[in-house]
Amino acid sequence: MSQSLTAFELLLQIDRRCRLLGADLPSQPTHRAGWSGIGFRLGEHWYVAPMGEVSEVLHEPRHTHLPGVKPWVRGVANLRGRLLPLMDLCGFFGHELSPVRKQRRVLVVDHDEVFAGLLVDEVLGLQHFAQDSLEPTLVDDLDGPEAAFVKGRFGGEREWQVFSPFSLARSPGFMDVAI
Repeated sequence: MSQSLTAFELLLQIDRRCRLLGADLPSQPTHRAGWSGIGFRLGEHWYVAPMGEVSEVLHEPRHTHLPGVKPWVRGVANLRGRLLPLMDLCGFFGHELSPVRKQRRVLVVDHDEVFAGLLVDEVLGLQHFAQDSLEPTLVDDLDGPEAAFVKGRFGGEREWQVFSPFSLARSPGFMDVAI
């Protein structure tokens, strides 16, 4: 005589048989911590800014020139009702901005009391790296004024310098725009 099983007991039996006959899942590679940032170019140098330090990326907006400011201050633009000072990052570091206007972008930095747009030659989109591939930048590795704002680098096909817009926003030289 066959033993009568409840529906629940029958499901438990099916579950046990499936687990015995089921193949193991392939082993998953260990997940490496990732680091993401916005890649951009200044002249012949490649930089990446941490995601949390750039609030948005814009095409170069129409702007009004300001009198009595240093040449690297391009002017001021209206960004959704807020005045956005535009700073030529190449000019700030003593380099020439690319003549190709179509590729230029503005990285918007909104940190503490500073709301500014950093004009760069080109934005290369979101860049992803393994966190453990971040190398510290040695004093001898960089020269020039941008070295103070570089916080490391990622190697590979192209070397990406980790540029901190927040460090730039806190620097007294960046805030000193009057002639």
